[in-house]
Amino acid sequence: MSETENVVLLDERGKEIGIAPKASVHGADTALHLAFSCHVMNADGQVLVTRRALDKKTWPGVWTNSFCGHPAPAETLTDAVHRRAGFEVGLRVRDLELALPHFRYRAVDASGIVENEICPVYLAYTDDEPRPNPSEVAEHRWVDPLDLAASLEATPWAFSPWLVLQAQQLHLFGTPPAVRRAS
Repeated sequence: MSETENVVLLDERGKEIGIAPKASVHGADTALHLAFSCHVMNADGQVLVTRRALDKKTWPGVWTNSFCGHPAPAETLTDAVHRRAGFEVGLRVRDLELALPHFRYRAVDASGIVENEICPVYLAYTDDEPRPNPSEVAEHRWVDPLDLAASLEATPWAFSPWLVLQAQQLHLFGTPPAVRRAS
């Protein structure tokens, strides 16, 4: 993580209130800031999941969505998605769809580091095979979305908290669990 990489700070209404170095933001008292997540699908209808590199500051070694990140100040979210797709997993993505524009979460990892983000969630497609950056991704797999949903429900502790929460809201993973139980 670069000391000069900045993130956009937000107030409780989601309005920009400033910037801060990314390295200073993720700690025990993380300020609310802007991020994004992206779930990438291939032509076979599979979704890409990645296992975070073991030296990541937050949730090291945990399975998560295809990739995520923070837009730089003055960078559009879609530009940031394309930038991180190339940097993190070596993909060109297309047909971006803003699936959860108001997704927000706060979570604390085992080391006490807090994530506190307004994190719009995108779906995207690719014809490429991933070429992950080893400083970001330890492993990756293309999986059937319904198989992933079953794993998330059975072992949520093995996945990032944001993936678990997003999957509960995305139709990508089939019928939401609450609806499935009610039928």
